[in-house]
Amino acid sequence: MSLGTPYKRARLEGRYDTIVIGSGLGALTTAAMLARHRGERVLVLERHYTIGGFTHAFRRPGFDWDVGVHYVGDVHHPRASLRRVFDHITDGQLDWAPMGPVYDRVRLGERTFDFVEGRDALRASLVAEFPAEAAGIDAYLRDIAAVQRVAAPYFAEKILPGPLSAVLGPLLRAPALRFARRSTADVVHGHVRDPELRGLLTAQWGDYGLPPSRSSFFIHAMVAGHYLRGAAYPVGGAARIAETIAPAIERAGGMFVVRAEVRSIVVEGGRAVGVELADGRRVDAGRVVSGAGALLTYGRLLPEAHRPVAVVGDRVGGVAPSVAHLSLYVGVDGDAASLGYPKHNVWVYPGADHDRNFAELQRDPNAPLAAAFLSFAAARDPDFARRHPGHSTAEVVTFAPADWFAGHEGSSWGKRGDAYDAKKAALTERLRAVLLRELPQLEGRIVHEELSTPLSTEHFAAHPGGAIYGLEHTAARFDARWLRPKTPIPGLYLTGADIVTAGVGGALMGGLLCASAIAGRNWVGLAERGHRA
Repeated sequence: MSLGTPYKRARLEGRYDTIVIGSGLGALTTAAMLARHRGERVLVLERHYTIGGFTHAFRRPGFDWDVGVHYVGDVHHPRASLRRVFDHITDGQLDWAPMGPVYDRVRLGERTFDFVEGRDALRASLVAEFPAEAAGIDAYLRDIAAVQRVAAPYFAEKILPGPLSAVLGPLLRAPALRFARRSTADVVHGHVRDPELRGLLTAQWGDYGLPPSRSSFFIHAMVAGHYLRGAAYPVGGAARIAETIAPAIERAGGMFVVRAEVRSIVVEGGRAVGVELADGRRVDAGRVVSGAGALLTYGRLLPEAHRPVAVVGDRVGGVAPSVAHLSLYVGVDGDAASLGYPKHNVWVYPGADHDRNFAELQRDPNAPLAAAFLSFAAARDPDFARRHPGHSTAEVVTFAPADWFAGHEGSSWGKRGDAYDAKKAALTERLRAVLLRELPQLEGRIVHEELSTPLSTEHFAAHPGGAIYGLEHTAARFDARWLRPKTPIPGLYLTGADIVTAGVGGALMGGLLCASAIAGRNWVGLAERGHRA
């Protein structure tokens, strides 16, 4: 099994049942389901040099880093829904390593709290820290559970045929929209009064990229609920996700082509019939599935005359793109065990008021970082030491407006000029300082540093403006009826996180919903029954 044939060497022969644009998790899931259950010949076109989207890894001598997967909730429980879907599309070949009793450590200023696995254990920990807020904590956890119950009907509505959706849609969507139309701050502030507890309960806002007053409570509850039973990490690193999904696609005659940039979706007679690549070559198929995100699909790939929703500036259907980010990839001389790395993530905030922190950074690039996220794959992946003995890695992620790099758009990766390099050096120092404060034992042991910026994200993933989470998770996003797998253009479908929510789970389920919409049946239950179904 290969991980992609370079476009210049690829022999694109015959007609494909489906062309998939992009190879992120949503795209891979859709392709795998079509190959497994319909025997379809699927052509996956990826502009990067490797497949996997934000599940891919990159390597330097002695090290490798995952670019988007840091932890996944619930998959270490064999009967959990996400685990069963993964087992199904990978033939059970993807293994998971539990992170242990603590999955997130949160530093609010000088005070530190741990998010521990298990709803009851987390409740007990929160009440022990904030005994006067016990009733509010219980109410908050009840709302989390309520959102988890109403989410499935909300997402299932996205694959109903038009007439059925018109009748049942309002009934299936309404319970979720009661939460989705409220902000995270509105719900949390309605339950608890302590400012520090408010900051703690909303501290995972970095997982979806909007502070409490701007984010929909629906996404917050989905993320918080996702991790209640703990988290795990793929054994062998995130690259194992694509490696274990791809064989089924190739067995059915499918093909992965890398360095293959799609210029446009070809529409003839009102139907999507193929794609045109950057060199002008056309490839036809029975249908086209875009895993490139709604904004890129409707704003760039689909000819303007055929766009089913308005694209104005960087907004599609009135929904803006998510925030951009910086990521510092650090290589260390010394293994994770001897250096005492934690398995859990560390979230670092200047204080408990996330909205104020975020707003100040937007106004002033020199303000304290609104959020910093530290992740340690070398500690949580039991295979890392075998791959890179005597070495370890760390990642530090923070949010950064794309306009910090205004003036450098259009420059080439690796050749953006001295001014850009100077900005990167200064930002690297800031992120390294955060890392060394949390892990001072790494002082003098860092032997490699590499910083990605919003321009890096746009270069490799084609996300406009470097948006890391696709469309922002506001009420408008969840209200959007057009944001569904089957587009108004016959033969054109959307897959991936924009269909559901950001993150590994959202992308996975977005891919499953897209495949279900194509097949005209609910494949969510099929996949959840296990990999032998």
